[in-house]
Amino acid sequence: MASDQDRLNRYLNEAHATEQALVTTLSAHIAMTPRGPYRQLLERHLRETRGHAAAISARLSALGASAGVVSATLGLAETVVGQLLTLAKAPLDMLRGNGGEEKLLKNAKDECATEALEIATYDALEALAEAVDDTETAKLARSHRADEERMLAALRELIPTLTNATVAARAGGEPSYDVTTTGAADALRGAAEQAPELPIEGYDRLNAGQVVARLSDLGQDELATVLAYERANRNRRTIVERGQALTASEPWAGYDEADVAEILSRLDEAIAGSVRDYESRHRRRVSVLEAAQRELSR
Repeated sequence: MASDQDRLNRYLNEAHATEQALVTTLSAHIAMTPRGPYRQLLERHLRETRGHAAAISARLSALGASAGVVSATLGLAETVVGQLLTLAKAPLDMLRGNGGEEKLLKNAKDECATEALEIATYDALEALAEAVDDTETAKLARSHRADEERMLAALRELIPTLTNATVAARAGGEPSYDVTTTGAADALRGAAEQAPELPIEGYDRLNAGQVVARLSDLGQDELATVLAYERANRNRRTIVERGQALTASEPWAGYDEADVAEILSRLDEAIAGSVRDYESRHRRRVSVLEAAQRELSR
């Protein structure tokens, strides 16, 4: 027979698994929800849900336990709503309904069911915690349940508005769903605004071979920018490997910005070898290579 403490740990793990799964679901729903009251509600509850998961994990640690992902997820999957949560919902959600308005309504209805499951989960957790005199866990359960109850009430208030928008769209009225204002669209715009200015024009339209052919024309700072961008995005091996091979110290600070005349004026026997090696791997300017070789041949 499981001890009371084992049972309490299991209830905490199930609550943790539910919160973790809901983070994924809410993130998917935010991505397809336009700016407005509904998305603000989802974003607020996503922050709360992440906080709930972290608090439960901390409570488990304080009790000398840890989040048992496998067992908790199996327990969660025994419920109908739990099955919805533990599935990879994002691809399915994007296909639901006949229009954006109906997708949002169906999402909100699913979220209501999820909130009801969480409320019941915290009811059970609070009751068990009180039965075993664990006041801290009981307090945590009450606090989290209050957030879930507030979310459920807010969702229910929104459902008539979402339903009316669905009816209006089906009746041929002006659609209220604007895909350009969804969370996913906003995220893409934000990423584009933060993207670095790349030294290769039209970089994202070029294939790997075309990028590689242009890398040797870049200075070290430009090369570092391209490498960082490539690693953070497509991470194409041929580009990264060629970029790494070209990464080297300039013959002197500012070499890459110097024109041919300045390089020739500074060239002497002491630096001719480094200039020749660096130039031969990068811009390969004939006049610079020939001058460097003459210095070395003296």
